[in-house]
Amino acid sequence: MNISDKLDKNTRMALANRLFFCLYKCANMLHKTGTRAVEAEGLTTQQWAVLGALSHPKASEGMSMGDLARYLLVSRQNLSGLVSRMERDGHLSTAPDGRDRRSRLVRMTDSGRHVWWTLAQPKINAYYERVLADFSINDMTHSLHYLLKMLENMRSLDAEPHSRGDAPSAPR
Repeated sequence: MNISDKLDKNTRMALANRLFFCLYKCANMLHKTGTRAVEAEGLTTQQWAVLGALSHPKASEGMSMGDLARYLLVSRQNLSGLVSRMERDGHLSTAPDGRDRRSRLVRMTDSGRHVWWTLAQPKINAYYERVLADFSINDMTHSLHYLLKMLENMRSLDAEPHSRGDAPSAPR
């Protein structure tokens, strides 16, 4: 490896470190400021994500816990506690799936729909407007493109067999 390649690699890793650290901080700030935006409704950003997933027309009849966990990229164990709290608060209901009695369907209740559509949505939209105030449509499109690209690469990495202590192999 010549000196130029080594500098390029060092620059690339320094930028990668800054990028991932910034992504980490953005996620933390989303949880902090996003939860503050909807706290009057008794919601957190995690609950906001669950209600958002269940608000899609494809989920009108509910989603299985497994499908919801896969969609949100969380473990079923973490989702289970969240769904239980939201069920306790009256936002969700769970019931056996008529097609597969071993599976439970998660549905938004009438109260959950009211909280989501009437109370939370205006506040979430205002939150988006403030956070993205100086982003053009083009900026948002590019940001989404690159985040989706990173997410796809992370999914590919996640699908690889795990080996203890080994660094992920470089793309070929």
